[in-house]
Amino acid sequence: MHLFSLEGRNAIVTGGNSGIGRPLSVALAAAGADVLVAALEDDDGTTRRLVEAQGRRLVFLEVDIARPGMPERVVRRCLDELGSVDILVNCAGICLRADVVDFGRDEWDRMVAVNLTAAFDVAHEASRCMIAQGSGKIINIASLFAFLGGRASPAYAATKAGIVGFTRAYCDELAEHNIQVNAIAPGYFVTAITEAMRADPETDRRIVQHIPAGRWGDVSDLMGAAVFLASPAADYVNGHVLTVDGGYLVR
Repeated sequence: MHLFSLEGRNAIVTGGNSGIGRPLSVALAAAGADVLVAALEDDDGTTRRLVEAQGRRLVFLEVDIARPGMPERVVRRCLDELGSVDILVNCAGICLRADVVDFGRDEWDRMVAVNLTAAFDVAHEASRCMIAQGSGKIINIASLFAFLGGRASPAYAATKAGIVGFTRAYCDELAEHNIQVNAIAPGYFVTAITEAMRADPETDRRIVQHIPAGRWGDVSDLMGAAVFLASPAADYVNGHVLTVDGGYLVR
């Protein structure tokens, strides 16, 4: 099991105290990593308690990573507090929804800034550290909508498709430095973003019927995938998009 150990590693998880980000932070801690969580606002202490219950350290930084200079601040804080940047999970994201005629540039620009540009900026800063130390793992959070499109949020589909392209491009350049750059594409999960869909009986039925597993994903279903991609077990896995969707794409 040493192949899956993250002992001695330090991780940054953007958006790591809510939604999908929290279980990913906890999973990395359970595997042995100390974690810096960068998020817009602190939670009620739940994430800290869960990480520290694994015997690991959590550093929290309240920051809007879409603002100029903030990605550099995140990476610098991780270096100063934890000593290295070994793992980056780009998880921060938003999903603004509206009918196509009402979805304009204000919504588009904000989502591109948070979901795509900020992910690039943090990875760009982190990759400098990883190149210098000769190793690193970057895990970007994509989505099924990178492959399927998606109603009511063209920017969500576009930014997640962009994340896939960005993942492959960075793999192509960073693999020679022993840095692995991969993505996780979650399917339909129980999160705040999907609350309205789950609350509508017809939508809920339609989605569950399309999933061979017959259920919505629980955020804990993503924990193993994150640990795998962050661990030595994935040292020869690069430029890959790992879909965690209960089989949605095959039906």
